[in-house]
Amino acid sequence: MLLAIDVGNTETKLGAFDAGGALAGTWRITTAPRRTADEYGILFSSFFSAANFPIAEVSAIVVSSVVPVVERPLLEGCEKYFGVKPLTFTSAKQTILPIRTDRPAEVGADLIAAAIAARELVGAPSITINFGTATTYGAIDAEGYYIGVAIAPGLQVSLDALVGRTAKLPQVALHAPGHVIGRDTVTSIQSGIVYGAIGAAEAIVARIRAEIGAGARVIASGGLAAVIGGETPVIERVEPHLVLYGLRAHYLSL
Repeated sequence: MLLAIDVGNTETKLGAFDAGGALAGTWRITTAPRRTADEYGILFSSFFSAANFPIAEVSAIVVSSVVPVVERPLLEGCEKYFGVKPLTFTSAKQTILPIRTDRPAEVGADLIAAAIAARELVGAPSITINFGTATTYGAIDAEGYYIGVAIAPGLQVSLDALVGRTAKLPQVALHAPGHVIGRDTVTSIQSGIVYGAIGAAEAIVARIRAEIGAGARVIASGGLAAVIGGETPVIERVEPHLVLYGLRAHYLSL
């Protein structure tokens, strides 16, 4: 069994792949900078215990992280409790996807892992959209090269900024209210945030397609991908665990 771990700014996602390559289990935890190695080990072990997955069956662990401060305790916890030394995935270490940006080593590991999976799932040219802490639009050209990304504030970040800088606006659940013109405070905020994100996605995808090809496929991931994907035809496929699949592809290439 392969354990793939994607450490993001807000959440850390885990996926257990069985011997046949199926994603047998997934879990999410809050990314916490002060968590210790033992806390990681006990927490991850409890997930496997609850799912009746024997820890002894974990033969490999691969980790992608965009939060350097958590890497050491997380890696130590995995090795201590699973008895496996984790492999770290970075843009510089992977050899599957050639990167044609000005500074390839600086591209986020999660962006490249997602792009690796996208190219396998939908081919090239393609566009990966991740609706996470940031909303990112990664571009893979017709030759299969990763050529860059557009980065915007995530939906929750936008909502937090709006609420934090106004006296009376509340936090709301992010989903499409069904009509653009809000008739109360909650639906007004939902409309502006969600339909604004949809409009941004459609506009940015159109501009990226103008640069890499009109036939570029679009695949979305992240916690709010299903919300946006269900409201616009520009997103052709939603795969919430895109980075985890990319990490598995990297491991198999070694």
